[in-house]
Amino acid sequence: MFAKYKRKILISVAFGALVFLLFSIYADFDKLLKAFSEFNWLFFPVVLLLSFGNYIIRFYKWEYYRKLLSIELPQKTSFLIFMSTFVMSVTPGKMGELLKSYLLKEENGTPISRSAPIILAERLTDFISVVLLCLAGAFVFNYGKGIVIGVGLFFLAGVGVISSRKISMWIILQLERSNHLKKISERIHTAYESIYTLVRPKPLAIATLVSAFAWFLECMGLYVVLKVYAGLTHIEVSLLSAVFIYGFSTLVGSIAMLPGGLGATEASLTGLLVLLNIPRDISVASTFIIRVATLWFAVALGIIAVYFYQKHSNKELEELASEEIS
Repeated sequence: MFAKYKRKILISVAFGALVFLLFSIYADFDKLLKAFSEFNWLFFPVVLLLSFGNYIIRFYKWEYYRKLLSIELPQKTSFLIFMSTFVMSVTPGKMGELLKSYLLKEENGTPISRSAPIILAERLTDFISVVLLCLAGAFVFNYGKGIVIGVGLFFLAGVGVISSRKISMWIILQLERSNHLKKISERIHTAYESIYTLVRPKPLAIATLVSAFAWFLECMGLYVVLKVYAGLTHIEVSLLSAVFIYGFSTLVGSIAMLPGGLGATEASLTGLLVLLNIPRDISVASTFIIRVATLWFAVALGIIAVYFYQKHSNKELEELASEEIS
């Protein structure tokens, strides 16, 4: 499974380089280099630490879900599996995160149909929490209210459908009328029982609050970057502004379904910063700094985690054959 995503990851890296080139032209490359040189890089480890805090908190959400489904696994192995998935951060729609389920199956035989709903629950609570984070800003700044509210209602509706056994069973019944899907009927029911367990009111509330705190840390990362540049731009950016800009841009990048939100997230971040009358070169530099500290930092950690997972498990991910989901 890992091998078939390798080419997509390399394509995404190339696409990321193209995005950098285009935004460099937009900002004027010489001015952009000057903006990077004027950034106080002593604060960059702080931004990385905030991003790492996001990953650690989300790991404990993964652990919470895993234990809710009674999936037994040593915490060290679970951590390496969770972090290894970050190498897939630049896959379209983050579908590469299914690597977690695949590796769980390799470790203890857990059917993918049983564990994959954890990934769905993670994305649901991530979206809902980011919507909550940028909701106030959308009204205060009167920008993007339709997108924020629309995304929030869409995912809440999804939770509502999943939470209703009557509606869900009717949908599953319709799906089972297809000869192809009828063959995997048992897996569909297994997957539904898992996701139903994860979106009950208490787990949903706990996971959403945990997610909100995790994503707030990355919003804080952008705030730190903007505060460092504040002395150069003479524009004071509030914490509310940073939370809204980062949260809204994350939503835009996610719904665009591009690898890692590449292009869409950067355009949204830069555009909103420019709307605050921050010079283009500073806006683009801030965008690149926070994206390196979030997206590309995650990919780098994923590569390191893959290395240690292979050492720990004595398995080569490159040699893992793609198997039929079961």
